[in-house]
Order: sequence, then structure tokens, then C-alpha cells
Amino acid sequence: MTSVLTQSRPIRLKGRSFLAMCLSPELPFADWLSRLDDLASRSTGFFMRRPVVLDISGLEIDRAELRDLVEQLAARHVRIMGIEGARPSLLDPSLPPAMTDGRTTGDIEVPAASEGVKAGTDSPAPRPGAPASIALPAKAVPSLVVTEPVRSGQSLIFIEGDVTIVGSVASGAEIVAGGSIHVYGTLRGRALAGTMGNAGARIFCRKMEAELVAIDGYYKAAEDLDPGLRGKAVQFWLEGDTFKFGSLA
Repeated sequence: MTSVLTQSRPIRLKGRSFLAMCLSPELPFADWLSRLDDLASRSTGFFMRRPVVLDISGLEIDRAELRDLVEQLAARHVRIMGIEGARPSLLDPSLPPAMTDGRTTGDIEVPAASEGVKAGTDSPAPRPGAPASIALPAKAVPSLVVTEPVRSGQSLIFIEGDVTIVGSVASGAEIVAGGSIHVYGTLRGRALAGTMGNAGARIFCRKMEAELVAIDGYYKAAEDLDPGLRGKAVQFWLEGDTFKFGSLA
């Protein structure tokens, strides 16, 4: 009798790097969470769909305090993907896993209060030493026009509608829009359109060098994009679950 041996295809394991935001809480947590609430109030959806690492290096806390902090952050829609700087005794299966060897990148720009706020009105003052950011309008409007380049490390978020960049988006920068994204220059960073469930959003750019493009949660990283798109004027859109692209020339 002849026996036929079949071997299943081996599982492919790949290493891949992802850009995550790192939060470094300070004691007492109540005061730090209050400052975090102030940040979120200046830019609705600032933490939405962002992977976040919690760095607790040097904090003298116990497991209960750490668990409570993670729960407090979850209640604010801050999703912790891992914890850095934690003693092994602090972690258990109910908490996010330990993370190590993270590489530091540029600081993410903190949204600032609008420059148009009148003197004498109640508005949160920026913390000393906080980095400057692109000012967003005080009231929700259907579109946001930015007339300056978006630098590496900046993160511009406008979930109320479309974002138009009259300039370029540098590598390491990020544009997040509830509607479409228009870049009248080179798009080298990340562009995430339709982040509030708008599958009809599109991404337009004069010169495509993007690290990542996404529409309504569907992502294409640089290595997944057609190499022939590099340096071209293109647009991206969704047809059902399929990521589409076309030339603007």
C-alpha cells in the first residue's frame, strides 16, 4: 500500500515596524489625566485609531494602580497596545504586553488652541515647553486649508471634513481627516482619510512618495503600493473593500 504524505505550507513570519505614539504618564495620575483631557478637548479624535505605548519607566506604582490607569485611558478611547519600562511583577495577562527596544522618532505636534480666541475668554493655557502646532479653527467647518508644509513629526488631525495642504507632507508626518485629503505637493508621510467611516473619501496628491495611505480603515503601506506610482500625481479611493488608484495627469 502506498501512503501519500502531504505537507501543509509553512506559516510565514515576518518582522515589521509600526509607528506608535508613546505616552509617559506622571504622578499624580489624576493631574496628568486632567492635562490629557485638555489635549483631547483641543482636537476631537486626537487618539482615535492610534496605536499607543504606555511608558511607565521610573514610576513607583503597583499593579492595581497600573490597571486603573489603563482602564482610565480606555475610557478616554486611548488604546494601549503595550507597556514599556514595567517591572515583570507589574504585568499579568489582563494587562497589555511588555514592549522593549522602541526607537525614538520625532515628537508628535500637540494641537494648540486657536489663535483667534479673544483675550479674557476661558481657554486652556499650553503647558510650558509644549511644542508648537498648526492652529486649527475654533469652530467645526467642512474643510481645513493649511498653507504651509507639514514637517516631519507633525500630526494634523481634522475629523470634521476635508484637509487641503498647499505644500508638501514630509516623511514622518501624518494627516488624519474625516473627509478627503488633498496635497498640492509631495506626499511623503502618512495620509489617513475617511477616518469617521466615510468610505467615499479620497486621497489626492501632486507627487506620490507616501509611507502609508488609508481610507475608512483600509490601509496600503509603501511596500504594498505599485512602484509605478512613485513620483506621479495620483488619487486613491475605495470600491467596496478594494483599494483603487488612478492618475491625475
